[in-house]
Amino acid sequence: MDLISVTDYHTAGEPFRIVTAGVPEIPGTTVLDRRSYAQQSAEVDAVRQLLVNEPRGHADMYGGFLVPADDDGADLGVLFWHKDGYSTACGHGTIALGAWAVRTGQVDAAADGDTNVVIDVPSGRVVARVTCVGGEVQQVAFQNIPSYVVARDVEVKTSRGEVRVDISYGGALYAFVPARSLGLTVAPEHTTDLIAVGREIKWALNDTEWARHPSDSRLDGIYGTILYDDLGDDADGPHQRNVTIFADGELDRSPCGSGTSARIALLAADGRLPIGRTLRHESIVGTTFLGRVIEQVRADGHDAVVTEVAGMAYETGRATFTLDPCDPLGTGFVLR
Repeated sequence: MDLISVTDYHTAGEPFRIVTAGVPEIPGTTVLDRRSYAQQSAEVDAVRQLLVNEPRGHADMYGGFLVPADDDGADLGVLFWHKDGYSTACGHGTIALGAWAVRTGQVDAAADGDTNVVIDVPSGRVVARVTCVGGEVQQVAFQNIPSYVVARDVEVKTSRGEVRVDISYGGALYAFVPARSLGLTVAPEHTTDLIAVGREIKWALNDTEWARHPSDSRLDGIYGTILYDDLGDDADGPHQRNVTIFADGELDRSPCGSGTSARIALLAADGRLPIGRTLRHESIVGTTFLGRVIEQVRADGHDAVVTEVAGMAYETGRATFTLDPCDPLGTGFVLR
């Protein structure tokens, strides 16, 4: 295996490992095609496993492979990955990539003001608006693909009792449930229970009609369960705290970018988040994204909203990884 170079970021506490060199060619005419290829390629997936598994990663690691954009209208493309495979969308990764692209000069940026970084992801084309002051990145706000409500009050049986779940799409399909309906709050001391019930709900729904994307089966599946605390309304709009349990029991330390878009779709449909209001979305570790509706549209046969989610990402390190051919652990392991 070749040397693999990475730059690590975190967005609101959630890791994002940007792979800058050492990945085999991933063919395809679109990013979604390239995702399908990566899912089938043992050679490509060995790199994902090496970087996400212990001892080089951990069960909650996250990252992305840089790939060509679908066409000249975007600056770059990305395949998002986690410990169990490849995501269709990732807001915290989009924020990190926007910051990285400006800081490294991949996209020319003004020292003061806003610069758009256009990124093709498996679910579509997103735009990260990077705000700089004095040559330093201060904020990244990404405009997502349209988000919409899929279903309301779906009954799900869990080990903690029956709950009613809302499902919405923000580049991936998410199931939403109030934490209090499960006798929990979104707090670090409840992490083990939140992961357990989040997994239950995801897998209970993953093979149902609610987990089917209306136009492309490659986007099927409940990506994650979002358990939330409703903290009422601030002067500017709703204030909520959430934790996203995605993949197979992976816990998002950030407020979840694409999940925030999906949450905005639900709140907008409820009339709680019209244009001009802002969702303050906290994570389980107290970090925050700000989300808002910027346009009402139709998408995939649904009334939908175009959302903007603002946050910030910071570089945490750079590394070069390799695999010793004599290493009996190979591409590694995870304990969860």
